[in-house]
Amino acid sequence: MRESSNWCTSVDIGGDANLELVDKFCYLGDMLSVDGDADAAVETRIQIGLNKFRQLVPLLTNKDISLTVRGRLYSSCVRSSMLHGSETWPVRKENEVALQRAEMRMVRWMCGVKYKTEFQVELRARPELEDIISVLQRNRLRWYGHVLRKEDNDWVKKCMECEVEGTRPRGRPKKTWREIVEKDCRVNGLNTEDAMDRSRWRKQIGIIDDHDECEWVYVSSGTGSPGLSRTNSTEP
Repeated sequence: MRESSNWCTSVDIGGDANLELVDKFCYLGDMLSVDGDADAAVETRIQIGLNKFRQLVPLLTNKDISLTVRGRLYSSCVRSSMLHGSETWPVRKENEVALQRAEMRMVRWMCGVKYKTEFQVELRARPELEDIISVLQRNRLRWYGHVLRKEDNDWVKKCMECEVEGTRPRGRPKKTWREIVEKDCRVNGLNTEDAMDRSRWRKQIGIIDDHDECEWVYVSSGTGSPGLSRTNSTEP
């Protein structure tokens, strides 16, 4: 290891190669932090979601397109960007509030309403959007069920069940991801044994598999401006 001012700045992995020690780094689109919390990840994904929304503003604010269709476009392109990697976030209440505030800012923009002129529940109902925290919880439970169904010798399952040795610092410890997802199960009355049946687990956490496939196509409105149309398609 190489040290500077009594602090380690890199790790020697052999072969004249050194890895820099950093407080956080991006891995597969998710921000990992040395603190083990989700603050950096949530902040990064919110900014990515806002950038994606700005790219789609001409469509998401187009009044020639129904709010329902715009809501589906928002869910598919913007919200999915914000929640990328959220299955493994050990979120705190502050993180949830940040996600909700960012989403409501975009929903108000999409619906063309001023700040706080409508309650959040009523405003989300207009484009038929589900609360982002409910979607976040469902993503977490879906991944939890996927891990539980793995073989006991699978390294992902071993990582979930392992405990880091050593003493904890003074003060209230941070909640781990497993503590959060186990609380999700208690709140929703879920039994981990049900996770062994994939279809049953997905129905219990609110994921519907039997839905019609659809595709987005550009159409021209009566005013000549481009719009979006949702068409159902069935497999032969």
